[in-house]
Amino acid sequence: MRRLFEAWHGFKAGTWLGWQIESNWTEPFLFAIYSVIKPVAGVLILVFMYLLVAKGGLENPLFPQAFLGTTFYLYVVNVLSGISWTVIDDREHYGMLKYVYMAPMHLYGYLLGRGMAKTAVATISVLITLAFGLAFLKVRLSLVNPGLFTAALILGLAALAFYGILLAGVSLLIARHGWVVGDVVAGGLYLLCGTAFPLSLLPLPFRALGLWLPPTYWFEALRRTLLGQGLHAELSPFSDSTLLLILAGATFLGMALSLWIFRVAERIAVRRGLLDMQTMY
Repeated sequence: MRRLFEAWHGFKAGTWLGWQIESNWTEPFLFAIYSVIKPVAGVLILVFMYLLVAKGGLENPLFPQAFLGTTFYLYVVNVLSGISWTVIDDREHYGMLKYVYMAPMHLYGYLLGRGMAKTAVATISVLITLAFGLAFLKVRLSLVNPGLFTAALILGLAALAFYGILLAGVSLLIARHGWVVGDVVAGGLYLLCGTAFPLSLLPLPFRALGLWLPPTYWFEALRRTLLGQGLHAELSPFSDSTLLLILAGATFLGMALSLWIFRVAERIAVRRGLLDMQTMY
């Protein structure tokens, strides 16, 4: 019971602190402008790619699929990569990780709270991007199955958070180049999970690897609920309930792995004095 209380206390503190770091670096008006420009700029990159490369441009039937995948990929960048970056940021930039560890709260819950703040920021970007696509790109979205959408969204975000903490545990033990761990994993997921193109375009080994990655099924479930159809022919035999079961299994697996790996990494970091390490790198 005491551990749960410490985890909840850490979660609240991490959420509050994370939101302050994400939003309190400038005046609210400038932050609002930045929150609009950043996701829209990312969408425009995709638009120009389709205008120059794809046949039919924005009329290509794959564009809505790529648009939706790229939009929800913002969660991968912010949540998974953001949580792992928290370790580097708090230890190297602010020099506060050792004090967070000594505070009467659980470090695991604290990182989940930081992930919640990242999720809030990503949600703003996702909503702005969806609105831009509906208004200016004429992307037709329709919430076909609200129950499936809600369940898939929650399970997918939870899985990203747990895998982000797993990477945070790895980052505790890395002296140099730890800041790239989250970005490398997020970039690999963009390529291997069919975010902007069907898995069938990948070579067979990478296609098989993509089918083992949970975000592949997450993006597929979201596409089915908002576009009425999926993208990957390899997943067409799977029913909606099967996709949810896979996401649920991936979420619980991520939670178990992150708890175990982070606990081991935390003990090693404490024993080696890595919580207050300053590499100046």
